[in-house]
Amino acid sequence: MNSILISNAVVVNEGELREGDVLVRDGRIERIGADLSAVPADTVLDAAGRHLLPGMIDDQVHFREPGLTHKGDIRSESRAAVAGGITSLMEMPNTKPPATTLEALEGKHATGAEKSLANYSFYLGATNDNLDEIRGLDPDQCCGIKVFMGASTGNMLVDDPATLRAIFRDAPSLIATHCEDTPTIEANERIFRERYGDAVPFVCHPLIRSGEACYKSSSLAVELARDFGTRLHVLHLTTERELSLFDTAPISEKRITAEVCVHHLMFDDRDYNEKGALIKCNPAIKRPEDRNALLDALIAGRLDVVGTDHAPHTLEEKSNTYFKAPSGLPLVQHALPALLELYHDGRMGLEDIVYRTSHAVAECFRIRERGYIREGYKADLVLVDLNRPWDVTRDNVLYKCGWSPFEGRTFRSSVWSTLVSGRIVYREGRFADEAPGERLAFDRGAG
Repeated sequence: MNSILISNAVVVNEGELREGDVLVRDGRIERIGADLSAVPADTVLDAAGRHLLPGMIDDQVHFREPGLTHKGDIRSESRAAVAGGITSLMEMPNTKPPATTLEALEGKHATGAEKSLANYSFYLGATNDNLDEIRGLDPDQCCGIKVFMGASTGNMLVDDPATLRAIFRDAPSLIATHCEDTPTIEANERIFRERYGDAVPFVCHPLIRSGEACYKSSSLAVELARDFGTRLHVLHLTTERELSLFDTAPISEKRITAEVCVHHLMFDDRDYNEKGALIKCNPAIKRPEDRNALLDALIAGRLDVVGTDHAPHTLEEKSNTYFKAPSGLPLVQHALPALLELYHDGRMGLEDIVYRTSHAVAECFRIRERGYIREGYKADLVLVDLNRPWDVTRDNVLYKCGWSPFEGRTFRSSVWSTLVSGRIVYREGRFADEAPGERLAFDRGAG
C-alpha cells in the first residue's frame, strides 16, 4: 500500500475537534500532528474546510447474499455503504440459505473477502435446533449470534422457551436480538384484518407491530441475560417504554447494550401517510414521543450505538398491499448524512455522533484496532463537508433496489472521501479503489 497524507482537516475524535494532519501508511494511521506537510507521501488529500471522522461501523445490515440478490448483494450494498461513510459492517444471517452453521458462516466470510468494499463480519444465526453450532463458535470468529425473538423468515424464529434459555446460557459470544412478541403481533393482525381485510392502511403498522409486542420481548431478553450473565445487545429499540430496561453506565461496564437505528430517529408515524410501504419496517417506526425519547436516550448513553438495519427490497415488492409488502428500508448510503442533520439542527454534537457510530460500536463489539483515529490503528476514515448540501434523487441512489426513503430530501452535509483500511475507496462522488475490505478482528478473550 502507498502512503496518504490528509492535511488541514478538522479531526473529530475521542470527544475533541482539533485541526491537524493525519499520515496513513500501509493501511494504518502512522502519525497524527499539527503540521505534517513536510512528510513525503504518495497521495495528499487537502481537507481544508472539511471534517475528518473515523468511519461509521454499522452493526446491522442485510445485504441479501446469498439467495435474494435481486434486492441487493454484498458488492452493490457495500459500495453504497462506503459512499455514505460506512467503513465496516456486520451482516445478518437471514439469507437463503441462512447462515445457521459454522460452515455457512465461513462461506459468507469468504464471499465478503471477494466482494465487500467495506470491512466486514457476519452473524451466526440461531434456530430452535442449532445449539451445537452456537456452542462451537469461537468468540473471536465473528461479530455475534443473531437471535430472532420475533417473527422472522424460514427457520430463524427462536420460539422454544427451553432452547432460548439454553442459547442465553451457553452462547460463547455476544447475542444480538430482534425483540418482538409474535403471538401479540398475530393477535393484532387478526383485529386489523377483520376491520380492513387486505387493505390495512400502512399507518396501522405500529399498532400491529405494537409497543406492547416490543416490550414483552425485549424485557424477556433482558431478564434472560441477567439470569445467565449473557453479553446481550438488543437491536433497533423503538419505544420510550423499553428504555427503562437499560442504564447509562459506561459501555465498558455493561453486559447489556442497545442499538437505535437511523430511521427510528428520522421518521415517526406521521410519515406513513406520505411514505407508506417505503418506511414499513420491523420493528415499526412509532410515535413522535418515541422518536424524541430515543434520541434523548442516545445522547444520555442509555442507548449505546446507532446502526441502520439496512434491508433493501425492490419497488415492485414494496408496491403491494399491507400484508404482502415486505418490511425493510435501504439506508447505508444515507445514514451518516442523515445523522449529521441532527448536528445542523443543534440536537447532537459531532463528537457525540462519532462516539455512537464509531467509538462505541468498536467498544461494544470489542473490535480490534478500529473505530478511532489513533496512531497504529487501521485507517478507516471519512472526510465530510458540512457545508455542501445535496438532494437525494432516484438518479444518485446507489442501492441495487434503486430507491431511498429519503428521496426528495436535501442533506446539508456530504461525504467527500472514504478510506477503508488505508485505501481511498471513494472520493468526490467516484469510486477510486474497488478492492475488498478486510475481515474484522475481535479481542474478546473470556468475556
